[in-house]
Amino acid sequence: MTQLQQWQARLMGTSAPGAVILIRLYVGAVFLSEGVLKFLRPEQLGTGRFDKAGIPAPGFLASLDGLFEIGCGLLVLAGLLTRLAVVPMIVNMIGALAITKLPILWGDAALFNGKSGWWDFSHESRTDFAQLCGSLFLLFVGAGIYSLDARLARVRSAVPAETLPQG
Repeated sequence: MTQLQQWQARLMGTSAPGAVILIRLYVGAVFLSEGVLKFLRPEQLGTGRFDKAGIPAPGFLASLDGLFEIGCGLLVLAGLLTRLAVVPMIVNMIGALAITKLPILWGDAALFNGKSGWWDFSHESRTDFAQLCGSLFLLFVGAGIYSLDARLARVRSAVPAETLPQG
């Protein structure tokens, strides 16, 4: 097995149970819908929100974020390259928590006027935290047996080694 084949096997391999599809459906659907909403409601959820939060180049970064959420959400839903797809979404959720939610703790959140302290922070960050945990879970266990990743891994393992391209 070549190094590329070993890397692909680690990336797409999964022995996680079929129930993982429930996490994939939740995580993928939320990312997909939030990405689409950045374009459908740019003032509230896209460029306008990024600008209000003080994020530089809000037009570019909101669009980029929306495209990543749509693309990665679709990959997660399909269970294709799932481990790779959740990596930018983990970064996305850490950024969302750090930039927009953590300031709530000290009452300085541009997006959440009048909210401060632990309880407001925990309430406003619940979806971001759930998405972060779901994405980390998928990174660790993979897409599960009901996924394109698992199907491709089964097909790949069924192909005799002598028919695989060498390299």
